[in-house]
Amino acid sequence: MNQQTQTAAIAREGVLATNKVIRNTYILLSLTLLFSALTAGIAMASNAAPLPWFVVLIGYFGLLFLTTKLRNSVWGLASVFALTGFMGYTLGPLLSFYLSAFSNGSELVMMAMGGTGVIFVGLSAYALTTRKDFSFMGGFLLTGILVAFLAGIGALLFNLPGLALGVSAMFVLLMAGLILYETSNIIHGGETNYIMATVTLYVAIYNLFTSLLHLLGAFMGED
Repeated sequence: MNQQTQTAAIAREGVLATNKVIRNTYILLSLTLLFSALTAGIAMASNAAPLPWFVVLIGYFGLLFLTTKLRNSVWGLASVFALTGFMGYTLGPLLSFYLSAFSNGSELVMMAMGGTGVIFVGLSAYALTTRKDFSFMGGFLLTGILVAFLAGIGALLFNLPGLALGVSAMFVLLMAGLILYETSNIIHGGETNYIMATVTLYVAIYNLFTSLLHLLGAFMGED
């Protein structure tokens, strides 16, 4: 009987710890998305020019590495906001381009934003309510993201619009899978650090939004 009591107590502690990670993750994710919107707005208001792609990659991976190193300290929070603020700032010139290049640019941005929100909320709710284990997707997602990333660089370097559209379509599917995977990972105790969980979900939302915007601009953009 005593062993059963201890087992139940351990199970309750595990559930409480998981719920805490989920709560902290979504609170921090909400704050970082708001901060990104602020930095994107600053970039748009100041007519900031797009940063070279290699500067974006260096900044992203550098800040991601820093966040990973600091994830267990209070400085990890500052690093998360530095990372997401930087990514939000790089989004500003992209949004300005769509708003100026297309007569329905504002509609495209809102559609991409709405689509991203629906996909994220829907997939997160599905993973949270069903509590299915999507850990089996880890290897596939890692390989797919690496292939799509390299293909995206190739499309950029060699100016291949068709390949770029294909990459965007791949990223929509991969980021949807990443949302399921990471949410499941939190639920089942595979991810216990809410800072890293926030970063993963933020990156999924960011790439999902930009990929949807690219596809909408290509197929529904009006000059």
